[in-house]
Amino acid sequence: MQSIFHGRQLIITTKHEKHHAIAPVLERLLGVSCVLSSEFDTDSLGTFSGEIERKKDALATVREKCQVGMREANIDLGVATEGSFGPHPYFPFIAGHEEIILLIDQRHGLEILVRELTTETNFDGLQVSSEEDLLRFAERTGFPEHALILRPHKEAKAPIYKGIHTADTLLRHFKALKTAFGDVYVETDMRAMHNPMRMTFIEKLSDKLAQKALNNCPNCQTPGFSVTERIQGLPCAHCGRPTRSVLSHLMICAACSFQKEIPFPNEKQTEDPMYCDFCNP
Repeated sequence: MQSIFHGRQLIITTKHEKHHAIAPVLERLLGVSCVLSSEFDTDSLGTFSGEIERKKDALATVREKCQVGMREANIDLGVATEGSFGPHPYFPFIAGHEEIILLIDQRHGLEILVRELTTETNFDGLQVSSEEDLLRFAERTGFPEHALILRPHKEAKAPIYKGIHTADTLLRHFKALKTAFGDVYVETDMRAMHNPMRMTFIEKLSDKLAQKALNNCPNCQTPGFSVTERIQGLPCAHCGRPTRSVLSHLMICAACSFQKEIPFPNEKQTEDPMYCDFCNP
């Protein structure tokens, strides 16, 4: 049985070439024909480098991207993503990357969302005063495959040089800024077409989105039936008391509220005592 998406056009709203990661996955798994939105300037909703502040939260922003792209293309099926970068919420000394990918199906009144946080990012920035410091930063952040941005200081909106992929360009802009301002701020360019790590993560989430879209509710057959809650309480193998490890997954249908609980999703029925708050406080 073919999915409700098969054979339909799907608009991908992006200015930063994310369609290279998204389209092959969704075309292969959902049977859609992807179209690139070339009209809407997604930077108008906010830029990572701060020239334009993002006024809405990430979910509202990605929803607006989708809706505008669909409206301008007159296509009722759309996808967009939105990334956020900063200190990891649980490990504040490590950088975190949260990406949202959203599929909207206006014909069937559906929104299917995948949201994931990872530490696999090169997001970083540093005030530098020498070429040696600059080149050390460049080496550890994956330059030249991953692009860099230069500006006088972290909050400066101009002059700003983005998408730097060559050492000659990097050093030329560094010298110009150093002469004019004394110090230079270097940072990773997090736009997808300039950041292979982010592009790889978007491809991974595209696969998860497709798998979620193909999973129908057993009760009403609405696509997008998926895990909505991870219930803690896996018992300790030594004392039997509940730990913080996952005991079960709860799946809830957004359309009919049908629920299904999956016990022991990690294929173990007890937890090692080293993770028990009672045995190893």
